[in-house]
Amino acid sequence: MVYIYPMKKDRKFTFKEKAIAYGLVAGITIGLITDTIGLWLSLGIVFGAGIGSSRTN
Repeated sequence: MVYIYPMKKDRKFTFKEKAIAYGLVAGITIGLITDTIGLWLSLGIVFGAGIGSSRTN
């Protein structure tokens, strides 16, 4: 038996969270194109976190 939980209220994401998500997507995309997904996945997260951190300070 599967119970479906009611959805929570919509949540607003901060700029830092959005920057990390965009960096992650960009890293996956570049990694798939260049066939080095491990490198670009981590670099995408780092660049996204760096942009999010520098924008807030």
